[in-house]
Amino acid sequence: MLIKKAQKEDLEEILKLQYLAYQSEAKLFGNMDIPPLKQTIEEVYDEFQKGAILKAVGDGGVIIGSVRAFCDSGTVYIGKLMVHPSKQGQGIGTQLLLEMEKQYPNQRYELFTSTRSEKNIALYQKLGYKIFDEEQVTEELRFVYMEKG
Repeated sequence: MLIKKAQKEDLEEILKLQYLAYQSEAKLFGNMDIPPLKQTIEEVYDEFQKGAILKAVGDGGVIIGSVRAFCDSGTVYIGKLMVHPSKQGQGIGTQLLLEMEKQYPNQRYELFTSTRSEKNIALYQKLGYKIFDEEQVTEELRFVYMEKG
């Protein structure tokens, strides 16, 4: 597996991976109507222009993971960390997150996830992220905000 910066021509494949990877998150709520499953290619292009998108490339050049980030006023906002469902639990998400931190060294890092995403929260805590805020988004959805640095 190789981690490198995504190119514009990778974005459609990354969006398809996103649709696949975020289905498990949607199932936690019994609702497939979550933003990562509704994002358009145009929105991904905008994120590409605004910051960095990394890709994890597996056998045969297939993209098996990705993460996005942008920096604003000394804080790096990390999002859309995803790994193909068949490749989860192999350390790919950890490697992607650590590599994104290297893209923006010596910064404050911030990310968020659902309070129901216990595996995600445990991963982020293992990597040094600490909870600093929570937000009730809807009756069903509550986000936890985590920071490092």
